[in-house]
Amino acid sequence: MSNFEVKSIDYQFIQFKKGNEQGFEFFFKRNYNAIVGFCLQFTGDFDKSKSIAQDSFIKLWLNRDKVKFQNGIKSFLYVAAKTGCLNVLRHKKIVNTYKTNRIYELEHQLKRNVLESIQTDSLVLTELEILINTSIEELPDKCKTVFIKKRVELKKNKEIAEELQISIKAVEANMTRALKNLRLKLSVYLASY
Repeated sequence: MSNFEVKSIDYQFIQFKKGNEQGFEFFFKRNYNAIVGFCLQFTGDFDKSKSIAQDSFIKLWLNRDKVKFQNGIKSFLYVAAKTGCLNVLRHKKIVNTYKTNRIYELEHQLKRNVLESIQTDSLVLTELEILINTSIEELPDKCKTVFIKKRVELKKNKEIAEELQISIKAVEANMTRALKNLRLKLSVYLASY
């Protein structure tokens, strides 16, 4: 650095200390890009880094009376930028923690809703099962026997007819009567769902 540049920098520092905006602008132009680059290493966000750098220069201007030497400007800016970056990172951490907690709460709520739904469905199924069993028990004896052999034991009409010594038509007629009877008894219950 030449003697002239040193005198120029010293002159600008004196002007800066007096509150002269041209002195401030000199140091702003000289250091701004370096401070933005420094912040960018921590934040990874160019706009956020520019904002932190600008805030650092505002703090420098407001605290210019505390800066005693010309090389103290750079130190002040880097410390202010570092603090700004740390605040941004802390804020990101808080936001991410909140998002994580919110997701956790929503997952828990979803699980509770699913469990409540399953419990309700289980209750409904239990009630329906009782109603079906009661309705089957109330069928006439021959209808009940044919229905159980067909739907529970999964036998074919021909097997049922041979076992009960009735015609296949009688098996079909008893099944039709049983199903009609069950539909009638269950229709009131199923209509509500």
